[in-house]
Amino acid sequence: KPLSSQQQNGFASEATFETRAFKLHNLEEGPSTKVTLTKEDALKYYGQMYMIRRMETAAGNLYKEKVIRGFCHLYSGQEACAVGMRAAMRPEDSCITAYRCHGWTYLMGVSPQAVLSELTGRSSGCARGKGGSMHMYGKNFYGGNGIVGAQVPLGVGIGFAAKYNGTKGACIALYGDGAANQGQLFEVYNMAKLWNTPCIFVCENNGYGMGTSVERASANTNYYTRGDFVPGIWVDGMDVLAVREATRFALEHTSSGKGPILMETATYRYSGHSMSDPGTSYRSRDEIAEVRQTRDPITSLREKILTTELASVEELKEIEGKIRGEVDTATKLAKADKEISVEELTTDIYANPQNLATVRNTLPHAELTHKRLGQAVNM
Repeated sequence: KPLSSQQQNGFASEATFETRAFKLHNLEEGPSTKVTLTKEDALKYYGQMYMIRRMETAAGNLYKEKVIRGFCHLYSGQEACAVGMRAAMRPEDSCITAYRCHGWTYLMGVSPQAVLSELTGRSSGCARGKGGSMHMYGKNFYGGNGIVGAQVPLGVGIGFAAKYNGTKGACIALYGDGAANQGQLFEVYNMAKLWNTPCIFVCENNGYGMGTSVERASANTNYYTRGDFVPGIWVDGMDVLAVREATRFALEHTSSGKGPILMETATYRYSGHSMSDPGTSYRSRDEIAEVRQTRDPITSLREKILTTELASVEELKEIEGKIRGEVDTATKLAKADKEISVEELTTDIYANPQNLATVRNTLPHAELTHKRLGQAVNM
């Protein structure tokens, strides 16, 4: 809810809001529920969330047209989680996530066109079309990972490397409620705490695993408490400002030598688990519609901006129109671009090509040559 706003030339330059209360585990104090939002940041967050929503809508349509093949997991409804966390990250911080990664890839510096081209398997994709929906990368962004929960130990390794190299950075390692019962998570909670690794474990709890509610899958649905000795925070994942403040707090905690911290963002996905899941056999259409109408992260921020007069309706419409045009252009390019040649399929498997001179082919004694084409990311 809005608390106050500072007026300048008839418009507000910044406004203050009260977020929902944070729930804490093994912490004496948590983030402040009183948050300040400048006009510049308001328009930035609104544009980022709107861009992710439009990109995911385009991706869903391309999948239905069979231009995107294979897997495709959409982030629609969860935009406030990624945008809020990215807003709090510093240049030295890193991120690794699961397969719902298109929006994160964009936020970490990859253009919408390179994201959509990767989805369609084209050469202008961020991984030359070889990674697809689940394997996208960028600077300080380690993917897009397809094996459930397996990215979390990698995230602890990234955080450990930051500590070892003295970069002062931390790694945000994201996973869903469906991955929260993976044994490897509990192993690395322990390791990260033993070594006081600068790592933020983030459970994006959207209420459902592949086709099962959290209540049916987990005996303890308070995911922020499940690190045991690792402190935890519950945050409203549909409020971009609450997520930003919780992430700022978590980064300060882990970067000050206190070790890892666990954050649960309570959010919701509008689509099914993947494009092959209608998403309505284990929940009702009415439930989805109610969340859209009452808790949508983009609509909620829009109301905050307009209520406190941080921007006008016309300013927001201008942002929306520009983004729609950008995504439409990116979609056309992603459909028209060419695929890479067969010879390029075996390039850049290893950062050092000398480690692997040839790659096994579909036929025996017909190996393909491995060579470097581009510079490895994050090396």
